[in-house]
Amino acid sequence: MSNNISTSSLSSSSNPNRNNRRNFASPQSLSEWLKPRLPSDSFATWGVKPGTKNVHNLWLELSQGETSLDDSEPPVRTVQVVTVRVVGKDGKILVESHQELSDGKVRERGRPLSEKMKPNEDPESAAVRGIKEELGSVIDGETEIYDIVTIDPNSYEMRVEERNSGSYPGLPGCYVLHILSATVQGLPEGDFCTYEVDEYDNSDDKKVAHQAVSVKKHFWKWVSADSIQP
Repeated sequence: MSNNISTSSLSSSSNPNRNNRRNFASPQSLSEWLKPRLPSDSFATWGVKPGTKNVHNLWLELSQGETSLDDSEPPVRTVQVVTVRVVGKDGKILVESHQELSDGKVRERGRPLSEKMKPNEDPESAAVRGIKEELGSVIDGETEIYDIVTIDPNSYEMRVEERNSGSYPGLPGCYVLHILSATVQGLPEGDFCTYEVDEYDNSDDKKVAHQAVSVKKHFWKWVSADSIQP
């Protein structure tokens, strides 16, 4: 595996209002805080509209440090995300076409492997963790993940996108994207699916995790590199 990628280019401009964050004791307190700050018709669709998550998901993201909320009007959800362009032998890129969720609904994706980063986690470590978590069920369990994953350190780039969240309708998002390329040995050459044992297995609050919408299956396909948005 390659050496760690420097993220010194990640300046304070990618973390607006980073010292003005909110923490919440429970999903209920988070819900009560959000309701007057978001369009009611949008908030009511959380966990109901296909492909969306619910307030328990957002609370878990906040408690685990994967997401932060600005105390602003409206609140802004900031997420550090690693996006991994897994490159196949023929130069094609692995894309997650859709997901099957715990509530039986389908969430459309159409993007390379992406993973929310943990606090103080560097992009390369997050990329390897994401590969293991999302592709691990088709990788030989006897093989050490670092022996089959190669990160291209020259591929790293960072950019910031501001857009409304598809998971949480009506909630503006600031996405700090850490993009890199990698190769993974042993992946199927055609379309395939993988299983996620428990997306919130590391959560300290199992009751909340049980009420959150989790990913059960990932569906993957190989596409030409020029079909991927820059």
